[in-house]
Amino acid sequence: MAENPAPLALDQIYQNRFDAEDRVAMRAVWRVLVDHFFQRWVKPTDAVLDVGAGLCNFINQVKAARRVAMDADPTTGSRCDPGVAFIHAQSLEACQEAGPFDVVFMSNLLEHLPSGEAVLEYLRETRRLLKPGGRVMILQPNFALVGAAYFDFIDHKTILTDKSLVEALELSGFEVEYLKRRFLPYTSKSSIPRAPWMVRLYLALPPVQFLMGQQSFVVARPVALASDASRPI
Repeated sequence: MAENPAPLALDQIYQNRFDAEDRVAMRAVWRVLVDHFFQRWVKPTDAVLDVGAGLCNFINQVKAARRVAMDADPTTGSRCDPGVAFIHAQSLEACQEAGPFDVVFMSNLLEHLPSGEAVLEYLRETRRLLKPGGRVMILQPNFALVGAAYFDFIDHKTILTDKSLVEALELSGFEVEYLKRRFLPYTSKSSIPRAPWMVRLYLALPPVQFLMGQQSFVVARPVALASDASRPI
């Protein structure tokens, strides 16, 4: 009987998925996305955690007093800009000592988890990392908009739509502050223009986002739960 093959390393997946030209273009796109959209939910005095930071396109661009990138891929640390701390970990528990945080950011992450139950537990753990009044920001492919192409990536496992994501957040002790059902195209290789001025134009034109957007964006805040009374301080 043949031996089970070794799992594909995350750095192998990234290298296969994004070439050098893609990475340069993505950095330019994310600079505009952060400056002209995401930054509005992050204050310069905040502590920010980027979970599943990957290529570090968000955490390297965002303006915050403390920036932390966390990823299961050990090569992610080499992509962090100066001033960005790196935590190599599979579990959010490893981020407890670095917290609490004002903002936890996730981009294209939850679909990699093995089940809906795992998504709920991940969101509960995220809630434990946040300061009172903190926020979780989630950019997420929406299966209802993407369809079968959702599984064009070998590491996508769990189906999520905007509705199931909102339900998961509510079940995990959050209330949704902002929801944009149609925001960005599905992949960086899509037809969204990569020139910075054209990305700014895209952000300024909601009708175009409605036509092209296949990823949803959600901002949510923790709500007080009865179980919080028994949490250690």
